[in-house]
Amino acid sequence: MNIFDRFPYIVIEGPIGSGKSTLASMLADRFQAHLLSEKAEVNPFLPRFYQDAQRYALSTQLFFLFQRSGQIGELNQRDMFYKPTVADFFLEKDPIFARLNLDDEEYALYHQIYTHLQLKSPKPDLVIYLQTPIDGLMERIEERNISYEQDIPREYLERLSDAYSEYFHLYDASPLLIVNNEKLNIIKDPEALNLLVDRISQIKSSREYFNPNFE
Repeated sequence: MNIFDRFPYIVIEGPIGSGKSTLASMLADRFQAHLLSEKAEVNPFLPRFYQDAQRYALSTQLFFLFQRSGQIGELNQRDMFYKPTVADFFLEKDPIFARLNLDDEEYALYHQIYTHLQLKSPKPDLVIYLQTPIDGLMERIEERNISYEQDIPREYLERLSDAYSEYFHLYDASPLLIVNNEKLNIIKDPEALNLLVDRISQIKSSREYFNPNFE
């Protein structure tokens, strides 16, 4: 079954290191879907943010916001159902990072811009949230060996992970599949992707959970 027949626009979400970009790319390749990727590597402020978060948080956040809104705008301009789409971000969760990293005045400015741009964002047909333990996030960040990510404090990942959990605990704007990502390694285990695709095809309600156990 082609999961995009049921869910033409799928969003993959999760904290840094959860594997959302990898999963989105693999689903796009497997089902010949259009890939919408945030391309974090083109943000010139991101490496500086991880060195001095207080100084570069606003510029980093606004770059991502305008980048993402531009990509969503392109999606809106073409018929998004002409070709199924999978994305590794969506605008609705963007304030998670902003609230964590900006002071009150910066956040007020950011939120004013965000509120305007959010109106252009289409509603996903399915959101997949990759819920990953902190140790797993740190291990995967180390394995992918991006230089400016190697010094991300564990405390920051804990705060970020908690913010994601809180956000998706309340999220009900689209059907949601919460995936326990601790043992689901789609890079090292080809069967993992098959199991996830099969689970997606079985979704029947607006909120479901997937806890794969490979032991």
